[in-house]
Amino acid sequence: MDKKLVIIPTYNEIENAEKIIRAVFGLEGEYSILIIDDGSPDGTAGVVKKLMTEFPERLHLLERSGKLGLGTAYLTGFRWALERGYDYVFEMDADFSHAPSDLPRLYAACKEGADLAVGSRYKDGVSVVNWPIGRILMSYFASVYVRKTLGVKIFDSTAGFVCYSRRVLETIDFDAIRMKGYGFQIEMKYTAIRLGFKLAEVPVIFVNRKEGTSKMSGGIFGEAFWGVIKLRFRKIRPKTEK
Repeated sequence: MDKKLVIIPTYNEIENAEKIIRAVFGLEGEYSILIIDDGSPDGTAGVVKKLMTEFPERLHLLERSGKLGLGTAYLTGFRWALERGYDYVFEMDADFSHAPSDLPRLYAACKEGADLAVGSRYKDGVSVVNWPIGRILMSYFASVYVRKTLGVKIFDSTAGFVCYSRRVLETIDFDAIRMKGYGFQIEMKYTAIRLGFKLAEVPVIFVNRKEGTSKMSGGIFGEAFWGVIKLRFRKIRPKTEK
């Protein structure tokens, strides 16, 4: 059986932590979870540690001191997963905006031939629930901007719901990934495509968080805007070529 790891970065997710962990563990297919907590002052890590006694083989926790950025959290998780022999590695938010029930669909897309599968909000129109119209437009047109600037056919380049096969993560040079916020999601997908990997988009319905506070900021989009222009002119090399 394939070893599957779901990486969930957290910061002040005490309302959601236990529920998202139990939801993932309630799925068929034996998923493991790695929580990467950036020093949440609300006690998120404490909730995870308590659950680790119930799920000692499948639930793992990395604690970091302070908010170090979404991108660095995932890169830390990717390295951790590769060292421990996981075959498929997922990115997912803690707040149920990504439905745990869609994890098997992303996994299936990879098993059917994709190297990475993206849970796409915009593959079949706009599939977003309870988001302010301004944020929908910003997110949607960010992906349009990426398609036009980088010349890649991705409808949801900023999506944070992704399944990577091991071979993709083994090939990408993590030290060359520069964006730390949501631009990280664009950079990882673009890098994978440039390295010759096949990306599949799986339509999902994105539901705005019901509990907790969004971490989105204007600075995150600013980094992505300028970062995409720089990506256009960067040479992408696999990890082995240095």
